[in-house]
Amino acid sequence: MKSFVITIIDNKKSIAAADKCINSGVKYGMLIQNFRATTPRDPIHDIIKKHGISAQGFKEKFSRLDNCIAAFLSHYMLWMQCVASKEEFQIFEHDAVIVNEIPEFINYQGCISLGKPSYGKYNDPLQIGVNPLTSKRYFPGAHAYRLKPSYAKLLIEQAKKVAKPTDVFLNIDTFPWLEEYYPWPVEAHDTFTTIQRAEGCLAKHNYSDKYEII
Repeated sequence: MKSFVITIIDNKKSIAAADKCINSGVKYGMLIQNFRATTPRDPIHDIIKKHGISAQGFKEKFSRLDNCIAAFLSHYMLWMQCVASKEEFQIFEHDAVIVNEIPEFINYQGCISLGKPSYGKYNDPLQIGVNPLTSKRYFPGAHAYRLKPSYAKLLIEQAKKVAKPTDVFLNIDTFPWLEEYYPWPVEAHDTFTTIQRAEGCLAKHNYSDKYEII
């Protein structure tokens, strides 16, 4: 299994946050590698056109369109690598911090969230270990999850039909086999966003008057 943290390589805040993620992995015996994030400075509209992805589903009031597309593409590129390598992947966003041991072997179907909900109201899963996706009908932030190659392929195929912001895209109405691990071993320690507008930050659990939109 390989583990990656999505990192904006020309953004000091992203690099510093990703370093915290990597160091938290070391504490629990896990090697996490940086993965270059796609950003709005990349030709994102050409990229999604090349992959047959429509921008329509990314248009919403909470996020900046190009930033939202770029964030999705960062995950999408990792899904493609997961399929190509035929290996299980663990994917973290730069603000993810591992706060408890993640078992090396988890008996899950295809894609499992490891992250504590980072915004809004949510439900606690009913049992320790693997649960159906319970906290929300979609991933409660896409800051930490584990993925098998055959299921990464299903995500890629669906993205060519309808793509959305990553966490909302990963929902049980489209993918009823999504699961989550509880108690959540990963938390989002976010102090800034490179994706949301101000409206999209208000429900974040870590939001304060010092929270930055960059």
